[in-house]
Amino acid sequence: MTVNLKPLGDRVIVEPLEEEVQTFAGGQLILPDTAKEKPQQGKVLAVGPGRRDDEGKRIPMEVKVGDVVVYAKYSGTTFKTRDGKELLILKESDILAIVEY
Repeated sequence: MTVNLKPLGDRVIVEPLEEEVQTFAGGQLILPDTAKEKPQQGKVLAVGPGRRDDEGKRIPMEVKVGDVVVYAKYSGTTFKTRDGKELLILKESDILAIVEY
């Protein structure tokens, strides 16, 4: 999927990753959308150039396209694409960690 959003400053475009819900027996449990927790992990699709410090110098971003990140639960702004995908626009400070496998 090509992202047509260009984040500004220290903003990041993230595609939330849906977590599979399974019972302890290994079978899959189907929950309605209203009962599901908001995902807190996502894949970084686009990264802004970074914020500027007090002297106007650009501070480089710590995350890069392709990183899987953990972000604060109710952070960011939701954006729905034309094909129905929901993306999040986050500030880099809302990202809590980069997931490394």
